[in-house]
Amino acid sequence: MKNELGAHVFESLYGSEAAEHEQRRYALLVEGMSPQAGFPAAGGEVRVFSAPGRTELGGNHTDHNSGRVLAASIQMDAVAVVYPVRERRVFFRSTGFPDVIVNLDGGGGGPDLSPKKEEEGTTEALVRGIASEFARNGEIGGFCANASSTVLQGSGLSSSAALEVLIAKIFDSLYQGGKRSALELAKISQKAENVFFGKPCGLMDQAASACGGAAFIDFADPGAPVLKKISFDPLAAGFALCVVNTRGSHANLTGDYAAIPKEMKVVARFFGKEHLRELDLSLVLAAAPEIRKAAGDRALLRAIHFFNEDRRAAEMAALLERSLSGRGGHTMPEFLDIVNESGDSSWELLQNIYSPNAPDAQGLSVALAVSREFFHSRGIKAACRVHGGGFAGTIQAYIPVGAFEDYKSQMETFFGEGAVSRLRIRQEGAVELTKQ
Repeated sequence: MKNELGAHVFESLYGSEAAEHEQRRYALLVEGMSPQAGFPAAGGEVRVFSAPGRTELGGNHTDHNSGRVLAASIQMDAVAVVYPVRERRVFFRSTGFPDVIVNLDGGGGGPDLSPKKEEEGTTEALVRGIASEFARNGEIGGFCANASSTVLQGSGLSSSAALEVLIAKIFDSLYQGGKRSALELAKISQKAENVFFGKPCGLMDQAASACGGAAFIDFADPGAPVLKKISFDPLAAGFALCVVNTRGSHANLTGDYAAIPKEMKVVARFFGKEHLRELDLSLVLAAAPEIRKAAGDRALLRAIHFFNEDRRAAEMAALLERSLSGRGGHTMPEFLDIVNESGDSSWELLQNIYSPNAPDAQGLSVALAVSREFFHSRGIKAACRVHGGGFAGTIQAYIPVGAFEDYKSQMETFFGEGAVSRLRIRQEGAVELTKQ
């Protein structure tokens, strides 16, 4: 790097209490980029990139049916120290994972940017898919990267989206002038995950990572979602925002995840529509007897969840805006009520708290039940809900700051040391730090 990153950069991204630790993390990545460590000779200036994980604040399983969500980027991120190379070849090392090498040229010298069956489910697939999208609109080249991620895997904090958006930001900045908007980077990342990686997903995770801060996103037009940033700091309202990792296994849950959008869309197609957002709840309820016969009871219940959760996401965003404008007074109690309503709906209607194929593994149910008992026993105003896809992984909780350490201690009694992670909403999305 031509210049060392200033302390203010680390304080902005991670908070003053973590700035020194993160600065050392970056320094170790730079120090590790030597030929002795297996890196090719440097081909240009070393540059630094970061893309955050994200937390879902509202809108559990609404984005894939053109619904609305409230999400925010967090201080946990994927970071890469990068230099460009002449060859159309990507060398990507990430701490704790095998090296990834992707040749972007075919054997005859032409581009090799088509999906490969043997790469599905790998980082190689993501690199190739993202490169393919950039190559459609300009020249691209290769790079070497030394990376690390602090986004907890299997936590619903979108470690995969952070990685995808990070790679997209690198290609854009190195070879196409860094002109892509945050939503463009998100769409490129989503397509790589859908087509090359082989995993269907909505756009919420990538959009939240790319844009930064808290954002209300409307997917009424999936090809052109509308994003509105909202300034939100739970700490300023006296609450610690955290996730509790129940450490349940995500193995064999693909069918459970896929069934949610599938069943919602079965209900939509009952009316000749593609997404539930094109309908309204009263219409669905009026046809409930026929829907039960055609799609089953669970599909109907999940559709009811969608309509109410879509509304709740919009209400949460409106409450935050009203509070910040000074027109609504202190709206946090109302906000927390909606968070709890969302949690109830996911548990009762969406039914993504545990897999029906493994009823003995109900870590999320235990975490929610214990959290509620904690709130009640201490007489505190707080909230909890499932976080992310569900079935295993994490719950999200808002805890009054003064009660947080006790809550953390109690939850870690159940789920182990380090199970509770406090989150900080980060205002910067995907960014090249060497340009700051």
